[in-house]
Amino acid sequence: MPRNPTEAHRNFFQDVHEVVRLVPEGRVTTYGAIAHYLGARHGARMVGWAMMAAHTANEYVPAHRVINRNGLLTGKQHFATPTAMQAALEAEGVPVQDDQVQDFKTRFWDPSTELG
Repeated sequence: MPRNPTEAHRNFFQDVHEVVRLVPEGRVTTYGAIAHYLGARHGARMVGWAMMAAHTANEYVPAHRVINRNGLLTGKQHFATPTAMQAALEAEGVPVQDDQVQDFKTRFWDPSTELG
């Protein structure tokens, strides 16, 4: 068990980043789905914080594959440019229109189902 809250957050962030690295190219997942998989049912906001810190991870984290529960690119402001998140998704074949992933239900990757 971590000895202090900072260490606990760091470990949770690392766990989030590990899950995001497993999201296949061309698929997306949500903050809430990751939180649920990690046993933090109401931890979607903490997953968001972990995604904001993804650029500090030792290994690449495909943060563009994490969107909100409605398929919206709510994290796009944390990328280098306002269109970088959409461009990264479209480069993987994920269509985005008006900041929303199209055909969201078929592109959704649920770690609880996929990773058991």
